[in-house]
Amino acid sequence: MILPAIAAGVGVAVIVMSADPFIVRAQDAAPEAVQSAPQPAAEPAPPPDPAAELAAKRDQTRAELETLSKTISLSTDKVSALQQSIADLEKSTESIRQALIDSAARRKALEKQILESEKKLADLGVKEDGIRRSLHERRGLLAEVLAALQRMGRNPPPALLVTPDDALGSVRSAILLGAVVPGIRKETDKLAADLASLAALQTASAAEKTSLTATMTDGIEEERRMDLLLAENDKLSRSNAAELGAERKRSEELAGKATSLEGLVASMESEIASVRDAAAAARQAEENRKLLTDEQRAQAKALADSGVPDKNRIAPAYPFGELKAKLEVPVTGDILRQFGDADGTGHEAMGMTVATNPETVVTAPADSLVVFAGVFRSYGQMIILDAGDGYHLVLSGMDTINTRQGKFVFSGEPLAVMGAKRVASATALALETNRPTLYIEFRKDGKPVDSRPWWTAKDTGKARNDS
Repeated sequence: MILPAIAAGVGVAVIVMSADPFIVRAQDAAPEAVQSAPQPAAEPAPPPDPAAELAAKRDQTRAELETLSKTISLSTDKVSALQQSIADLEKSTESIRQALIDSAARRKALEKQILESEKKLADLGVKEDGIRRSLHERRGLLAEVLAALQRMGRNPPPALLVTPDDALGSVRSAILLGAVVPGIRKETDKLAADLASLAALQTASAAEKTSLTATMTDGIEEERRMDLLLAENDKLSRSNAAELGAERKRSEELAGKATSLEGLVASMESEIASVRDAAAAARQAEENRKLLTDEQRAQAKALADSGVPDKNRIAPAYPFGELKAKLEVPVTGDILRQFGDADGTGHEAMGMTVATNPETVVTAPADSLVVFAGVFRSYGQMIILDAGDGYHLVLSGMDTINTRQGKFVFSGEPLAVMGAKRVASATALALETNRPTLYIEFRKDGKPVDSRPWWTAKDTGKARNDS
């Protein structure tokens, strides 16, 4: 008498949990399911590819985040507070540029958090889909289990001591229950565990989305702060507008005539006054540094290592060759290709390609002189940096450039912003993504070199394809 009651109780519990749309309710199943022989199972479907499934889920998550970002805006009070904080800054080139570097660092940290949350949400989504798929595939079996439990609850075995006929019914019921109940209990426990896991995953996803929304709001706030700082920096560093316009037009003409990066750099350094003068000053500063005593050189290096080198300098804090394993990748993202990988056109890649999220900030990897900033052939928007020691750093694929040629920039200073999608000029590279992509190429004496030795350990992950 107790066993049918337990079975009925379990049946009620499972019926309550079966509110999930992926599970058939007991009343929808045939009441005679307990007496029927199990149907032969269909051919199992091939297991899904985990990598492809995760990539698809990341695409879906990324699209949802892009939609969410468009709904987030800063309050009037927050915007006013940002404007006041910028107004209170000491209006000097040194203070503004340091504020820009700090803002870029915060923005990149927030972008990294967003990228990590995106991956975490995608992983949680894949696990949730796996449980739902498992429940869906076991739909027929769960229907039979629920029908059996419901039937036992409606028709309990007869009492053993009422009539002799009831004794035979009790024996038959005991045999049937002894064979069926262990299997029912096993499936019921598995179902309850799946539902508990599903609920835990949904809770974790909701918490991650809440945290992500706060991070995205902070990111929008930092983006606005950087826009205000860039405007202030532009006011301080702006020369004669007509002179800048003439230089920009001349650089565009030179870019149109140049047939290679080497030719472009040579023409810029010889024909653009601001670049020529800045390059000469930087070379002179390098020569002066070579004349320092060992003690003076050690003091200069200690100052640079402390993170507070002179913000008015016009040459790198120390030689580019000594910066191996110290540089940060200019953007937060996923490395798609490294130097030497197949580039999709039958050749080897001469640089690395990084996929980013929309509107990601691009920073200077090292102290350097901006030799070129503009559009160059199939590279699209491109920045060429002279880092000294015969090294040039090429960045391309940005949407908006916030620097100009002839300007000396510091490590971590914001240079540009990525767009919303991959630029059309990158289509020929047969990349496996439509996300914005930044191409980074290091050149030594005009020849491409592998940039991996220069990046910090946390940035030198294995290149991977990302859809």
